[in-house]
Amino acid sequence: MIVMDGEEFLTAQETCALLGVKPATLYAYVSRGLLRSYRQGIKRMRLYRRNEVDRLTRLRHPEGTENESENEPLHGDDPAWIPYV
Repeated sequence: MIVMDGEEFLTAQETCALLGVKPATLYAYVSRGLLRSYRQGIKRMRLYRRNEVDRLTRLRHPEGTENESENEPLHGDDPAWIPYV
């Protein structure tokens, strides 16, 4: 983690680890506007704001749903489930 002007930034590797995604997925998030990347100096390395990564993490796994979904069936009585026909 890098701190600049009191704000925390993460490297691509750190961001991938927090989000649980591969670098290609991280870059897709950036290209789709879900996350912004920032260039560090004249280097090619990109940084990601910690608060933006945390926000994206909450969007991907809202509180209280992460563990509940593991125990629930993927279909059955769920009205949102439509079988492939």
